[in-house]
Amino acid sequence: MAFEGGKLIVQKALSNNFQVSHNLTMSNMMPSGYRFGATYVGSKMLSPQEAFPILIADMDPSGGLQAHIIHAPSSRTRCKMMAQIAESKWKSLQLTTDYKGEDFTASLTMGNPDFLGGTGMGILHYLQTVTPKLALGAELAYQAAPQIPGGHIGVLSAVGRYTGSDFTFSSTLANSGALHACYYQKCSQDLSVGAELEMNLRAGESRASVGYKVEIPRAGLNFKGSVNSDWEVTAVMEKKLLPIPFSLALSGMINHPKNSFMLGAGLIIG
Repeated sequence: MAFEGGKLIVQKALSNNFQVSHNLTMSNMMPSGYRFGATYVGSKMLSPQEAFPILIADMDPSGGLQAHIIHAPSSRTRCKMMAQIAESKWKSLQLTTDYKGEDFTASLTMGNPDFLGGTGMGILHYLQTVTPKLALGAELAYQAAPQIPGGHIGVLSAVGRYTGSDFTFSSTLANSGALHACYYQKCSQDLSVGAELEMNLRAGESRASVGYKVEIPRAGLNFKGSVNSDWEVTAVMEKKLLPIPFSLALSGMINHPKNSFMLGAGLIIG
């Protein structure tokens, strides 16, 4: 993600399971100030890369809190909760359950559910493997709120994904006229490129983006960039300053038609 202004992040591991962080941001375009974060990773190992439960939270001096809880009741199930508190009020709550079968995946997400008031959002997603490379499925999104004409709305989408040896193509088409397509290509060990297309067939609007990523682990360099059809060019570079545990981050974004330019610099310690 591109950022503007200055950013300082200090990360400290207190044990094998617990880590704290300090984040100081100074910006005219993004939320600024100090945030304290904490991360806890449990000892339930499902694989060398997966350990549960995971608790992530960060808080600002005014009491604003963002918290994530991820747990795996079984090897096939993942449960996630995301909560946000701001200005001493409960702002948002999101609950997600994922299930991975032998040849399919299913997911149910609820956003700000109020069963007594009959409001909230729900998303049901199902993806079925048809062939070793092709997967097809559907997604149903339903929202109920007093501000919506009729009190509720539902959107049904057809989804598909084709995976090759070094590329992936996925697409979503909804009955609302929204079309989303994404293509990812692994060009080499260091270079990856991708393209994304978002269209609203009913409104006659579209947006296309092309991006690339360069990763050179032996040099501690990570570079990402993109350009879209609105002529917005974005680039982010991260460089590890070995042997000290510091990382330097530089970010830039320019939009030629709007004559706007943003530049950001950050330092990550730990």
